[in-house]
Amino acid sequence: MQNTAIAAQTAVQADPRARVLIIGAGINGIATFRDLALQGVDVVIVDKGDYVSGASAASSHMIHGGVRYLENGEFRLVKESVEERNGLLKIAPHYVKPLKTTVPIFSTFSGVLTAPLRFLTHRQGAAQERGALLIKVGLTLYDSFSRDGGSVPRHEFRGAKESLRQLPRLNPSLKYTATYYDASMHDPERLALDVLGDGLAAGPHARSANYVEAIGMDADGVRLRNTVTGEEFAFQADVVVNTSGPWTDLTNAALGQASAYMGGTKGSHIVLDNPELLAATGGREIFFEHKDGRIVLIYPLAGRVLVGTTDLEHDMTQPARCTEDEVDYFFELVTHVFPDVAVDRSQIVFRFAGVRPLPRHDDEQPGFVSRDYRIESRPLGDRPGTLLSLVGGKWTTFRALAEHLSGDILGLLGLPRVVSTVGLFIGGGRDFPMTDAAHQVWITAHGDEVGAPRAATLLTRYGTRAADVIGWLTEEADAPLANHTDYSRREIEYLAATESVMHLVDLVLRRTSLAFRGELSLPLLDELAAVLAPVLGWDAATRENEVALTMTMLRETHGVQLSAVSA
Repeated sequence: MQNTAIAAQTAVQADPRARVLIIGAGINGIATFRDLALQGVDVVIVDKGDYVSGASAASSHMIHGGVRYLENGEFRLVKESVEERNGLLKIAPHYVKPLKTTVPIFSTFSGVLTAPLRFLTHRQGAAQERGALLIKVGLTLYDSFSRDGGSVPRHEFRGAKESLRQLPRLNPSLKYTATYYDASMHDPERLALDVLGDGLAAGPHARSANYVEAIGMDADGVRLRNTVTGEEFAFQADVVVNTSGPWTDLTNAALGQASAYMGGTKGSHIVLDNPELLAATGGREIFFEHKDGRIVLIYPLAGRVLVGTTDLEHDMTQPARCTEDEVDYFFELVTHVFPDVAVDRSQIVFRFAGVRPLPRHDDEQPGFVSRDYRIESRPLGDRPGTLLSLVGGKWTTFRALAEHLSGDILGLLGLPRVVSTVGLFIGGGRDFPMTDAAHQVWITAHGDEVGAPRAATLLTRYGTRAADVIGWLTEEADAPLANHTDYSRREIEYLAATESVMHLVDLVLRRTSLAFRGELSLPLLDELAAVLAPVLGWDAATRENEVALTMTMLRETHGVQLSAVSA
């Protein structure tokens, strides 16, 4: 069986020419690739690592309109974000779901005097939690952007008594709660892979390769290097698009096109296995501004609780890590909201940090840096062509951003837009059953050979693409993994054979949520490596090395110490 990641790398190297080369396969680069592919444009996307392994892998797992951007005066961005949130609920319903969000409020008028100054100057000043009056004004304005046939309900205010009746573990000193709806994104990496798959399905004119790095540019084109084999080659394109997120300036420097566009800030999160805290949230995201002015969240997700985030300056030449000080900060804010729920480090099953691809902001406070995006254009050095650099961008607006960026590219190429992505279903969101009755019909129709419970699990995991997975599972004898019975051998083989898995870590971090949920163990890693080996052509030494590399990354990057006992 052929390693599809190696095959993709080989195909790009064998034909090193396209109208458009996209460097950076985070969600915005992938969405732009999809958009161009649907227009019939000859396009290639590469990434120095795995797909969505950079900033896009460190999100808060939310698709949100950005209610706090109102205070920054970013009304265009809020409008676009709310429209895109509502759109994603429809076109990616397998991964994007409505999320009930509650804001605990501890005062009535706090922030009323300082908010106008913050709005006008974008300076932090003395940190103050927002009071009920300011939050009420903000959510009323937010609702005004959300008129889309009732995609999500309007916000509600509750007094202390009713708030504590609904969520009895909340801090009893609160005065009000405000509740509104945004959307959750329970598996962002899989959503991005669906977007990529849509682009590749458009035809052979659309090609992609992970583990291929842009390292320079000369008279022959952009110098690319296969980071696995070390091979280098020149790639020619009329338009080079830099969508490498917080690494944009570093990528431009490598291309001999020095820039100073970026000023990203680090955001960290921890994932807790704490059933008491999970129950205390009542299935809602708890979202509020802490006393230091930072926006924080406590978010039930996949049977765990995600707690974040920070907003700290970061040097992009250094790796982003969630520090012990940040963990202390997270525990402090959990105690502030749920004072009688105990949390400790033994409950952390995963931690992660990433850098937001924000524009350079000099002395502007991180919380006020624009979350909007812009596109910088310049000639492609001494070669004919154009270099476009994306500055900014976020998960919620990836479809609209890609439409904007690909529109600019089409203009440069003198090509028309032939397909709109507005309302166009993404991957397994196509024909996804939206009612309980339709859900049951789908499971009944696809559960004959794998059983209804398994069909339901696969539908949740892959959307309607689960039908392809089930077809693969039933071609040969299958069996559950010995160390994680929710997955089977054939399912792991399917992911390896069809989704450009290069390393074991790609599987545990991005093709599955095993690491995120804290469900890995040493026996499971060994078993997964054994299943991958014949599909990816690994010998015994490579298998051992892949397990060791994965353990090191999990320990050093995500604070995961694996046990010898199966999860």
